[in-house]
Amino acid sequence: MPMFGDRPRELPQRFAFVLVPDFSMMPVTAAIEPLRIANRTAEQDLYSWKVYSVDGTAVTASNGIVMGVDGDIGDIGEHDTIIVCGGLNIHKHADKKLVGWLRKEARRGMDIGSVCTASHILAEAGILDGYRCTIHWENLPGFSEAFPDLNVTGSLFEIDRDRFTSAGGTSSVDMMLALIGAQHGQQLASEVAEGILHAPIRHQSEYQRMSLPARIGARHPKLISIIEQMEKNLEEPLSPSLLARQAGLSTRQLERLFRRYLDRSPKRYYLELRLRKARSLLLQTDMTVINVALACGFSSPSHFSKCYRAFFGRTPYRERGTPRLESHDHDIAAH
Repeated sequence: MPMFGDRPRELPQRFAFVLVPDFSMMPVTAAIEPLRIANRTAEQDLYSWKVYSVDGTAVTASNGIVMGVDGDIGDIGEHDTIIVCGGLNIHKHADKKLVGWLRKEARRGMDIGSVCTASHILAEAGILDGYRCTIHWENLPGFSEAFPDLNVTGSLFEIDRDRFTSAGGTSSVDMMLALIGAQHGQQLASEVAEGILHAPIRHQSEYQRMSLPARIGARHPKLISIIEQMEKNLEEPLSPSLLARQAGLSTRQLERLFRRYLDRSPKRYYLELRLRKARSLLLQTDMTVINVALACGFSSPSHFSKCYRAFFGRTPYRERGTPRLESHDHDIAAH
């Protein structure tokens, strides 16, 4: 089985970047620039690249910049390495023509990968089945719900035989440096990294997000362990008494710990974690509001809607842009 990172059939190795609407520009440029600098450093055309869209028309990025393309997906060569580039609202951009074309290219044994959220499109095409893959951490909950049988990780990037996925942002740099190192030596990869002021080169197994202490601004070991348990148990929340007991604390000590470091009760902090996951699922999946509520530990849809509106200022239905008069809106407003 060929692997992304094997020596190319010919030089320069050709890359085809397929842009979908609302694509994120940073991971695209972060994937292309290491290739450009590798050519410059090696004083040889090791890589070439072109940009495509499904229909050959320009594509608007999530930052509003309109990017011209070199052609449509039918113009991509038979030996090109394909990289699908996603961004916002990815579940709305799984174009049937693109999905069908990816399936055909996969059957031909092509190296196919993605940056940022475009793992969703590869999954829709069924070409990630049996492969490790990753996606941006914000999209991870919705992706896992939509494709529960996939082996999805929280890594910066994943290279698994002829499939490769990166989480977005600057993780594209690390994925391409891994490619350059595997094909043309670690010295060249290091020189490219130095050229773009990217040090150290991160391994694919590194996690996308900052450490939990960095995210919450506290390093208390028991607080960290409790929040880790909360994050692992959003669908079936653990009681404060159980969280306290697991950490070797009384419920009063647990309350004081959260008040001191996070200025909120443990119950409130836990609720906010669940509501943020709910928002991700509402925006990134087609799950019903009731199923979103259940996936985030709410047994009552009305209670979920009440909590959601109190925190985000709008109901779950309006979050999706779906006008709906709910019988309990009056109760919510009075909450």
